[in-house]
Amino acid sequence: MTDSKNNFKKLSIQVSLNGLSFCVLDTISKKIEMVDQVTFKTELTPYLLLKELKATIEKHNLTGVDFNEVVVLHRNNLFSLVPKALFDPEELANYLKFNAKILATDQIVYDQVPNQDIICVYVPFTNINNYLLNLFGAFEFKHSSLAVIQTLLAESKQQKTCYVHVTPKTLEICVIEHKQLKLYNQFDYLSKEDFLYYILFTYEQLGLDTEKVPCHLFGSIDIADENFILTEKYIKQIYLAEPENTAYELDVHQKNAIDLTLLSSL
Repeated sequence: MTDSKNNFKKLSIQVSLNGLSFCVLDTISKKIEMVDQVTFKTELTPYLLLKELKATIEKHNLTGVDFNEVVVLHRNNLFSLVPKALFDPEELANYLKFNAKILATDQIVYDQVPNQDIICVYVPFTNINNYLLNLFGAFEFKHSSLAVIQTLLAESKQQKTCYVHVTPKTLEICVIEHKQLKLYNQFDYLSKEDFLYYILFTYEQLGLDTEKVPCHLFGSIDIADENFILTEKYIKQIYLAEPENTAYELDVHQKNAIDLTLLSSL
């Protein structure tokens, strides 16, 4: 149902093998009209991820909507951050092959981290892009790390700080000092011990003092969470601090169904 009245609406979609989420924004009123999040019980294949995405889009009757803008975030561990001074667009596969298992048929693309001399090289879900291209026409896509990094850089102060974005199965750890990115990485965890290990490993590798460098955790975590309870025994300055985004008013349901990454893409 293509309708000109929908031309001021923006659709943002985040896809990963562990789940997907999306929201529809009225760009005039700045009101989020629709939001949904699906978490998979087990990690899917790209083929099954596409089936889930199709089902979710059809569930909300979005197949015929004429959106003014569509943004897709690809969340996976098939990425690498490369200093701009060392970047060569002819060597994309070499930046990934030591950190991720890639196939000869994989599409490899890159984007620059905003306001940083850093290039993100990554593999998007090509089948997802092809489906959405046929459905909505041309759209913007990028790796989810760019949305997280951009938001945290804007949020950060001058003090060196470790930020940890928590999802049910993944940690995104970002260290920033003086508005400069020092580290960003993703880690999969199964237990609270895994959770703590990756944070302490980051502190150790960067020479961060667990007594002095604050750690801000946000996302799928609260003070009663076993991950938080264990971590606060080892990190003195630990806080639950969701980065602020005052541009959009969210009701309780929307706050529970949308995370920083998706919100940052609006």
